[in-house]
Amino acid sequence: MIKSQKDFFSGLMFAIIGGGFAWGATSYSIGTGARMGPGYFPLLLGILLAILGVFTIFYSLVEHTEDGDKVGKFVWRPIVYVLGANVAFGILLAGLPSLGVPAMGLIVAIFALVIIASKAGDRFDLKEVLILATILSVGSYLAFIVLLKLQMPVWPTFITG
Repeated sequence: MIKSQKDFFSGLMFAIIGGGFAWGATSYSIGTGARMGPGYFPLLLGILLAILGVFTIFYSLVEHTEDGDKVGKFVWRPIVYVLGANVAFGILLAGLPSLGVPAMGLIVAIFALVIIASKAGDRFDLKEVLILATILSVGSYLAFIVLLKLQMPVWPTFITG
């Protein structure tokens, strides 16, 4: 009998996702510990996640909780905002040439990402969000453009040409 629904379903999710990643990694060359192939790390990570899931499922069956740790209602708002923020980031960073959307660059994409994702929480303070977006933009510019010298648009194409 399931004694903690939260632990059971989270363990089940870990086991399924971990097993899926491990299975998907087998289509790549695994290699050895000394000469790792592209599938080595995803395989090990998937196996570890699946093992963690199995242990969590086992724990949910043997550890007694007072109310059975019922699973609450599914909350859509954070999922929609966080996924939407990531989609907006990808579109704004590189653009969508097929739809005529120009690349807006790293800085605009980060500001959009932070503003949209911050709407997922219970509290939204535009001043704090803009400060965070500015710090993340400067840090990302320094890390990716200056230090790593990655070639990506930083500013919108209509500004830089």
